[in-house]
Amino acid sequence: MNTSPRLRALRAAFPHTVPVLTGYLVLGIAYGLLMQTKGYGPLWSGLMSAIAFGGSMQYAAIALLTTVFDPLQAFLLSLMVNARHLFYGVSMLQKYAGLGALRPFLIYWLTDETFSVLCTVKVPEGVERGPFYFWVSFLDYCYWVGGTLIGGLFGSLLTFNTTGMDFALTALFVVLFIEQLKGRQQRISGVIGLVCTVIALAVFGADRMVIAAMVLILVCLLAGRRKLCT
Repeated sequence: MNTSPRLRALRAAFPHTVPVLTGYLVLGIAYGLLMQTKGYGPLWSGLMSAIAFGGSMQYAAIALLTTVFDPLQAFLLSLMVNARHLFYGVSMLQKYAGLGALRPFLIYWLTDETFSVLCTVKVPEGVERGPFYFWVSFLDYCYWVGGTLIGGLFGSLLTFNTTGMDFALTALFVVLFIEQLKGRQQRISGVIGLVCTVIALAVFGADRMVIAAMVLILVCLLAGRRKLCT
């Protein structure tokens, strides 16, 4: 039986988002629980995830919500935490080119994990590029929003210690990195990212390494783009 292009894209995209599903559900539930402990119910945590949709910044924003609001501090904190998305956006320009009305949604839903999946996975044969990118991005978005809603709804019932739950994303990135190393074409870019990150960590320290690592990676990829793309 023939299936529609959108349904084929959904079936092709879902298996690649399962690692993100496991990580986002755990971290989303943890975020919902933390919001609940601060007096913000599932509606607030769900709206925060649906509108702001920035996992790391959402965790940081809990402190902003529970103290005297400082617009300048909130802006600078958001900029520093999410500055890496500037580099993601630049690197995704070519992939998102020609996708028309889908582009605003793909840009809005772009996260660390979605970026990793889209850069690692090759669009299957017989599946259109635009719908495939759409479903990967939309499913990841739903996982995060759904996880925070679950955490907010059952926050008063789940009393186990959530310390260490944020390690789920670290494990997710390790899995995605291993998958990238399996592909011969992506192996060089993965090694470049690893080396640049180690250099940034050694020079700038753990608290200030993210932006420096992104700049180094961007410079190296731009300098070697001709060889990497052949």
